[in-house]
Order: sequence, then C-alpha cells, then structure tokens
Amino acid sequence: MKIKEWAEEDRPREKMLLKGIASLSDAELLAILIGSGNNSETAVQLSQRILSSVDNNLNALGKLSIKELTTKFKGIGTVKAILINAALELGKRRNAHNPIQRPYIRTSKEVYELLHPILCDLPHEELWIVLTNRSSKVIEKLKISQGGTSETSADLRIILKAAINALAAGIIVCHNHPSGNIRPSHQDDLLTQRLKSAAQLIEINLLDHIVLCDGNYYSYADEGRL
Repeated sequence: MKIKEWAEEDRPREKMLLKGIASLSDAELLAILIGSGNNSETAVQLSQRILSSVDNNLNALGKLSIKELTTKFKGIGTVKAILINAALELGKRRNAHNPIQRPYIRTSKEVYELLHPILCDLPHEELWIVLTNRSSKVIEKLKISQGGTSETSADLRIILKAAINALAAGIIVCHNHPSGNIRPSHQDDLLTQRLKSAAQLIEINLLDHIVLCDGNYYSYADEGRL
C-alpha cells in the first residue's frame, strides 16, 4: 500500500503539516520517530502497541532500554530504539530548563537599551526591527539591512513579511547614526510614514522608529510624529 492510500491517522507527518504538531497523539508522534512499521502493521499501529505495553505512560517508555525495545517489538531495530530513547531523553532535559523569558518593550528607552549593545559601536548604518505581540512582549529582533556611513536601505516588503510570519502586532524600527547626530534625515521620515501606512493595511502597528547613537537617541513616538 502506498503512503497516499493510508488513512489520515496513519500519516502523522502529513497531519502535522496540515494541523500542527499539537494535533498529534502520543502514538502519532512516536510513529514519526519510527518511520515505518512491519509487514503486519503501520507505524502508528506499532506505536500504539508499544505505548499500550507501558499503559500509555511516556515516563515508563523512557525507562525501556534499547535491548528491551528491540526484543519485545517486531519492527523496532537498534536504530529505531536509539531514536526513541534519544527523543525521550531530550524531552526530559527540556523540562529541566526554564522557558525563555522575553523582555517587554513599553518605552523608547527600553528599545534603546535592547539594541544599543548591537549598534552603538558600528562604523556603518544598520536597520533593525523589533517585533512585539499585543502584550508588548518581544517576539524577536531582526537585522533588515546594512549600509554605509551615512545611510542604509529598507525594503518594506522584507519588514512586513517578517512581521506577518511572526504574527506580530507591533513593529519597532531602529537604526544607528555613526556620525553621532540623532536628528532623523528626510529619508528616515519617508520610511517612517510609508511603513506606518503599509502596516496599517494589515492591522499591524508601527510603534516607534528610533535613531540610535552612542549615549543618545531620537524617538518618533516620543516626539509625537507617529
């Protein structure tokens, strides 16, 4: 039987792509690791049998040795047993780590403090964006472009694509002036207005545009220009 002819529950990879990894059962996740079953059962059926043997308890499954997996279950060889053990060990180690704490951005000073270490000593201009969610928590910060000593270019499509892919609610733009002059240029003004208008069309807010120098900065939001 070809893969395309399997029932959806026997094609966990395709299901994950369509519906997301959270939609998969433990057996379906295990089946992705196994890859294929044996002549009499699919990978999902084999996974269900393995889980059933430990009362569907992943902690108990993690205690099975490679030898136990290979001798108890037809279709599980050494390589597949190693994959199962490695995946469960990664899950155990993940639980030992604290989740990443993303900062909140509510003021221009906080933007300055976030990007100052990156931009303050550069001899050329770089343009970065900070993407935030509706709670003003930073999703990610991204370098968009790099220029010369007096200017850098900014492609609105790249900025908006990054924001859409991250499901961001807000965009903060920041670039440095190596000259030490914090006053924005005419090109900076044009970029700010064009990006603000374009972002509004897709219901994303341009929260600020920061011109950063070492020790000082200019904020369009603070100056009432947004």
